[in-house]
Order: sequence, then C-alpha cells, then structure tokens
Amino acid sequence: VANVIHSKSRRAGKPLVKLNCAAFPQTMIEGELFGYVKGAFTGAMNDFPGMIAESSGGTLFLDEISEMPADLQTRFLRVLQEREYRSLGSTRIQKADFRVVTATNRPIAQALAENRLRSDLYYRINTFQIEVPPLRERKEDIPPLVSTFAQRFSTQLGKPEPTIVPEAFQKLLDYSWPGNVRELQNALEYAVVLARNDVIGIKELPTEIQ
Repeated sequence: VANVIHSKSRRAGKPLVKLNCAAFPQTMIEGELFGYVKGAFTGAMNDFPGMIAESSGGTLFLDEISEMPADLQTRFLRVLQEREYRSLGSTRIQKADFRVVTATNRPIAQALAENRLRSDLYYRINTFQIEVPPLRERKEDIPPLVSTFAQRFSTQLGKPEPTIVPEAFQKLLDYSWPGNVRELQNALEYAVVLARNDVIGIKELPTEIQ
C-alpha cells in the first residue's frame, strides 16, 4: 500500500525510504532515522545521512510505528512540526522535506491505551487512515496475488511458470492465512521450488495448507 501511495503521488520520482521500527534495537533506530556524524558514538566510523535525509523530496515509510521508542516518537513529532532536525553528534540544523506514511499491525486503540503510540504523534500523523483487512477477509485478492507470486518466483528460479491444479488452488482459497500476504508469498515460493513438470498440486503446498 505504501508503494502504491508513493508511486501515484507527485513525489513518485523521488526516493521511497522504508524503516521497520521493530527491526532495530532501541539504541540503533535513532541513528538510522536521524543519521550521525563520525565519532558520534562508539562504532560511528563514518558519517551516515540517515533515512530522513535519504527520503528528502520523497516518502518516508515507517513500518510498525508503535514499536518506536517513546522518547524517539517525541523527537520525531518535533521534526514533523518544525520540519527540521539534527543528526546525532552534529550541531548543524537540517531541513526535512518528506511525506510520511506509517503502518502498524496493532489496533490503534490498543496501541494508544498501552502507551505504545503517543497520542500527540498519532493525531499528527493521522491525516488520512487506510485500514487493510486481513487476507482471510478479502479472499478475492488471493487469485491475483497467487498469479503475481508464481510469475515472480518462476522468473527468479529460472523455471517455467507452473499451472496450479484446481484442488490445490481451492486449498489456497480455504486457508485462513494467519500470516497474511507474507505467508501467501512464502507458500508460493515453496510451491514453485517443489513444482515438477510445471505443475503445483496439493503435495507441493506447505503442510499446514495441505
């Protein structure tokens, strides 16, 4: 969804920079976001511009925003309000020019109640909200996703695109997909790897889907 928003916007020709807030330790995420100068901390051997700078003119996508440390949420809110920031270890103020898109897999009310997401930051970023239902609630999306992933992995593996037998396709439609699109993507990669004679049957699907 973030990719589509960026590609359809006036910033489409500019960078789309992505940061998963849950993928970095608390001690690292500030440097990833704001950047740092050489010597700012132990291990900072070179200057690093940071993702705010890299997204200049474009879009900064913050995935799992509710996993961002609370003090860093406060600092990021200040960037959104003032449109300027400083890298770690630097005294130079830099201008910030980016569109921000954020995502969370937690219900917003829960994230706010548990203080995982600061209310002042939420009200600042909640200009326009898009709720993406789980895959089990939009089964009509499964056929085009299956086709896309089958083509992608066949190309990557240098194999002909396989045919999926009706019984196997029905298994894909009936499954509840607790892991959503990522799980479907992994299932198709698994099936394409195992496909023989360019056919995916039930035996080529992951065990839990069988």
